[in-house]
Amino acid sequence: MDLHDDARGQQDELERLRRELHREPEVGLDLPRTQEKVLSELDGLGLEVTTGDKTTSVTAVLRGTGPRRDAADPRTVLLRADMDALPVAEATDLEFASRNGAMHACGHDLHTTSLVGAARLLHSHRDRIDGDVVLMFQPGEEGYDGAAVMIDEGVLDSAGRRADAAYALHVFSSTLPSGQLAGRPGPILSASNRLRVVVHGAGGHGSMPHRAQDPVTAAADMVGALQTMVTRRFDIFDPVVISVGVLRAGTARNVIPDHAEFEATVRCFSTETIARLDEMINETLGGVARSHGVTADIRFDAEYPVTVNDADEAGFAAGVIREAIGEEHYTELPTPVAGSEDFSRVLDEVPGAFLGLGATMPGLDPADAPNNHSPHATFDPATLSRAATVYAELAIRRLDRFTEGAPR
Repeated sequence: MDLHDDARGQQDELERLRRELHREPEVGLDLPRTQEKVLSELDGLGLEVTTGDKTTSVTAVLRGTGPRRDAADPRTVLLRADMDALPVAEATDLEFASRNGAMHACGHDLHTTSLVGAARLLHSHRDRIDGDVVLMFQPGEEGYDGAAVMIDEGVLDSAGRRADAAYALHVFSSTLPSGQLAGRPGPILSASNRLRVVVHGAGGHGSMPHRAQDPVTAAADMVGALQTMVTRRFDIFDPVVISVGVLRAGTARNVIPDHAEFEATVRCFSTETIARLDEMINETLGGVARSHGVTADIRFDAEYPVTVNDADEAGFAAGVIREAIGEEHYTELPTPVAGSEDFSRVLDEVPGAFLGLGATMPGLDPADAPNNHSPHATFDPATLSRAATVYAELAIRRLDRFTEGAPR
């Protein structure tokens, strides 16, 4: 059984679907056209398909017919693909580029297409599948916590029992050469948290700052103090990243405003650090505010938890890739990546692994190609058949491993 050959035979069809998805991206939890396309592609594969109530998700269960499948209590593997786009105006010259103000700048169109390809492969080889496979087509990964919504609606138990293992792939338009897969045991992606601060002072004339309480200088000191806090209050081997992306104040150059505000993304790699961050940020910014004679409303909100690969599952996935795709096509990452993912919600409940897949376009250098979320990001469609193969191989081989020793 050479799944990779079968997947390469689908390549033209996979590229067609990817272009259709890319041309009409949708943002958030409500993706009606994307859902419609996925349902159409899955039709005829004999899957048990359900859709979400709170979001336009698609869950499809494939019942294997392998000789070692336990009909009374079959083992189950879950495969996830996210489907949503970003509110980014596309700036590529692709013939199928989006024109609706949104963009698949993170490659979720490739994820969705690859999981459809895997569904076809699994359907063709269901007599070798010693259990059940859940296909999780998820909206709302980009900041809408769609995984939490689907978990709340029962995706992890949709086959009739809790999934025994779960896997997800994510393509990258830079960093990794096209076709190269990467993973690691333990933390692989950071937790993400949102910090919003509103500094309240007392406005006045710019020529007489001593008659005002300047929130702008206080906010500026706070931004700097956060960076010092990171290097002086947190272990360098349990890193923290704080980046201020929004800073607003004032309406005229000679007017000291009443308030200033800023927002930052806060990334870290352990649950213990998340709790300390809330405490340390309030302590640090509160001190700066008092020194300036102003007050500050500080809001620290946890978003996605750390994405942690189960060590055994990460090792299993690496072995599958090396055997099925080739030893040279797998790289173990030496450190986690500071991006974040709501697949972390799944891995908090089910042992599994999150994997990266290089999709740098031919002719571009992975070191400086436009990266994910850029309006210029492009992805190599040749990776579609490889991703479909990896999804399918992980499911088939994991179920085979679960049922080892059972008679065929």
